[in-house]
Amino acid sequence: MPSATHPDDWSARIDAVWAAADDLGDDAVIASIDAIAAERGDGDARALFEMAGARDSAGLEADAAPLYRRALELGLDDMHRPQAVIQLASTLRNLGEVGESIRMLETERAEHPDSPLDDAAAAFLALALVSEGSAERAASVALSALAPHLQLYTRSVRAYAEELAL
Repeated sequence: MPSATHPDDWSARIDAVWAAADDLGDDAVIASIDAIAAERGDGDARALFEMAGARDSAGLEADAAPLYRRALELGLDDMHRPQAVIQLASTLRNLGEVGESIRMLETERAEHPDSPLDDAAAAFLALALVSEGSAERAASVALSALAPHLQLYTRSVRAYAEELAL
């Protein structure tokens, strides 16, 4: 039986809280995530990321943002870093810091174009661009991300997306 401190067990317990989140409710999710995160201490990037996500999910964006920032400063693995960037950027958009949200997502996409989360980053970039009042540019970003997934018309949709970006 894995010990409570084994990393795989820790991640499995975090995953179990998220899987039950709808039934638990926001306060219980935050309390559960915080309790599990506390096992790793205040300086653990992954623990801070999970704590941020719990608050973000509960609509407590102002509480989530500094936790995401700290997790990113400390360094997250290749799976959680892009999630933290996207989630922080979304949180910042919700807090009215649209310009910073756009900068973060554009940087993420430019520096990690092959990321498996690039389409998600594009989606959140499009939302931030709409919030900024740049609907045509947002449509261009969204259509550019969508185009490779189309069975037909990929080339046409890509061309129209480029037109919108001009």
